[in-house]
Amino acid sequence: MKNLAVIGSGTMGNGIAHVFAQYGFNVSLIDLKQEFLDKALAKIQKNMDRQVAKGVISEVEKEAALGRINTFTSMPDGVKNSDLVVEAATENMEIKLDLFRQLDEAAPEGAILASNTSSISITKIAAATKRPNKVIGMHFMNPVPVMKLIEVIRGYATSDETTEIIMALSKELEKVPVEVNDYPGFVANRILMPMINEAIYSLYEGVAGVEEIDTVMKLGMAHPMGPLQLADFIGLDVCLSILRVLHEGFGNPKYAPCPLLVNMVEAGFKGAKTGEGFYAYTQGSKDLIVSSQFKK
Repeated sequence: MKNLAVIGSGTMGNGIAHVFAQYGFNVSLIDLKQEFLDKALAKIQKNMDRQVAKGVISEVEKEAALGRINTFTSMPDGVKNSDLVVEAATENMEIKLDLFRQLDEAAPEGAILASNTSSISITKIAAATKRPNKVIGMHFMNPVPVMKLIEVIRGYATSDETTEIIMALSKELEKVPVEVNDYPGFVANRILMPMINEAIYSLYEGVAGVEEIDTVMKLGMAHPMGPLQLADFIGLDVCLSILRVLHEGFGNPKYAPCPLLVNMVEAGFKGAKTGEGFYAYTQGSKDLIVSSQFKK
């Protein structure tokens, strides 16, 4: 398995392409517009330059890795020679189902189709294809080049062979794969999102402010960043989407998203990617400034 395609060139997609290319795989990076792909390539090069500066890879290795990435705006052209396709599109059920229907038609018959979904059912995604035994979840963590975990999710029909291939492949990337079964939120987000939601409720109900909540969790629980900052980093719209999947999937009110989160997303405050969430983000600055809407 040496040829793979990555669908989507956003934060997760370009990170996945980066890692596979770094470890010797030929990567077809696919998106709707060339401008998205050009931006992704620039981001990959910038991140690899950082690795060179830290001595993680050499300049020669960087250039070789970049040379293994080709871009496509046509999905059929991009996936036609792939042994593995990793979908890293928007966390939206209908978008993913439509993509997998197309992939099933365009990708080689023996290719494995993987989704980087953080919460959507692999079983349901697989049912949109004629190869459910070859559909699996590969939930990479952000930032992909740095984070070691890959949550490998088995759908109801995913074969042992497919799972074994993906577990072994993940280790080739020097990642730590953890096999989990297909239930809403899997493991990572089933545990993480209720914590983030409870932090938002604590803010919503006036228990404490943004900085206070994050400081308690950083200093008291040894978390590298507080839950509200992490929510901004993930994207508040993504957090809301995952909580809705959990709420619908389990039918349990404990997963219901906080009204404050709903209102912020509807108002366009989606976190770092839009410049403001619980914190305000200024380009080039590493200082965290509490969003004006939460200042006393």
